[in-house]
Amino acid sequence: ITVGSFRFGIMGAADIANKFCNAVTYIEDCEIVAVASKSMERAKKFAENNGLPAAYDSYEKMLQTERPDAVYIAVTTNAHFELCMLCLKYDTPFLCEKTMCIGGNETEQVLKLAEEKNIFCMEAMWSRFLPAINQVREWCNKKRIGTISLGDINVGFQAPVDFQNRFYNKELGGGAALDLTVYCYEIMTYLIEEPILEMHAASNFSESGVDVSNVVSLRFQNALACLKGSIAAHYEEKMILYGTEGNICVPSPHFASEAYLYDSRGNLVEHFVDTKTPNGFIYEIQETIRCIQEGKTESDVVPHSLTLAYARVCDELFKVRG
Repeated sequence: ITVGSFRFGIMGAADIANKFCNAVTYIEDCEIVAVASKSMERAKKFAENNGLPAAYDSYEKMLQTERPDAVYIAVTTNAHFELCMLCLKYDTPFLCEKTMCIGGNETEQVLKLAEEKNIFCMEAMWSRFLPAINQVREWCNKKRIGTISLGDINVGFQAPVDFQNRFYNKELGGGAALDLTVYCYEIMTYLIEEPILEMHAASNFSESGVDVSNVVSLRFQNALACLKGSIAAHYEEKMILYGTEGNICVPSPHFASEAYLYDSRGNLVEHFVDTKTPNGFIYEIQETIRCIQEGKTESDVVPHSLTLAYARVCDELFKVRG
């Protein structure tokens, strides 16, 4: 159990880590003690920009020297597995950017070792903690739209076609599945709380070998869901849940700030707007701290089973079919 301020270390000096640093400023008794990057220049610049006391050009040396209460892993997806395993080597809990690893094999190895060593780890699926998404979940649980019969979710944009950038470079863990479709799966399964009875997954691929567009269809006991993610086109990013007594619409579901509840005639019944969240990362950080202080190895909101289930979906999405 942590006494005093909870101490985070950061692995990776990417833009997303800046958002993490900002989120920590809103959390009481929490601080970031160091950042590590493969480049000392980048690490020092990041530390200076975010007011951090220490910078390292070795992830391992940061763990050895700082012994943080937890680590936030913010590198490109291809390096997640190595750094997750490094954290576990030093018995250090971690919050790892989505997706945790590339495919089911790597993910299973990480989660199995974490559970064996009784070390907390969580995939950073921040969307599941957002007030707007949890308002939708409450509406669903209270049967405000009756029984859900169909879910439809789109997340996508047109990434610059450059085979060296993080979107199109296979070696960096590029593609839609690891970056965008993960949101579709992890949000939809949070709202339709039924076992998945059947799953179909298909992708189209770029010349660089990454998946550029995905479609995943899920069959639940009462509902069907269609999940679409793409880095090849600008989607109208939204989610609609259709029920027997109405529907719910959420614009930009992966960073949702509002939700609309309609009755069966299409009349707007309720409009939820989140006016209180300055930075959506706050909630997943608070969950990480709470779980670690309570001695848990996983979160109830983003459990290991979810992370592994989507990794298995990725195995299907990565298959190139003739």
